[in-house]
Amino acid sequence: MFVAQRLNRQSVEDADEKRAKRFFADARLPSGERAELEDYKNSGYSRGHMAPAGDMPTPTAMAQSFSLANMVPQNPQQNGGAWNKIEQDTRRYARRAKGDVFVITGPVFTDSGPRIGANGVKVPTYLYKLVYDVTTQRAWAHWQENREGETVSRPISYQELVKRTGVEFLPKSALQH
Repeated sequence: MFVAQRLNRQSVEDADEKRAKRFFADARLPSGERAELEDYKNSGYSRGHMAPAGDMPTPTAMAQSFSLANMVPQNPQQNGGAWNKIEQDTRRYARRAKGDVFVITGPVFTDSGPRIGANGVKVPTYLYKLVYDVTTQRAWAHWQENREGETVSRPISYQELVKRTGVEFLPKSALQH
């Protein structure tokens, strides 16, 4: 499971919509297979955006970003701290990039990870954000443990992300050799 976005200077500059802050369960997903608002209540976890609200260039996109299908349970301190900085840094990079930047964000679950709510929403152990610059053909990723006390560390290589997740996100021809 992951979300993919295309960012560039124009889309980031257009992303000044007022935050909707109206979270909702996504009725397109079957009941019992989707998170509900009640699952997060008193869980100790925040509703962490995979595609950040701050990236949304239109009112419709902003509203849709608050679907619980775009959320994972996230440690509130990590979500508002290190992860928020990574999101802001990614937008800053896209703003000054020469062309499109593709961003793939996702959770990594482990068998021992906790669950929240009546629907047993899995809490990810790790979160990643892959950044791929089409113009330079360079890619890197941020890897964060979903816990309090996480700080922004040096990005990892695309190859290291593939090793950790087992997923080839980009075609081999996309990367600079």
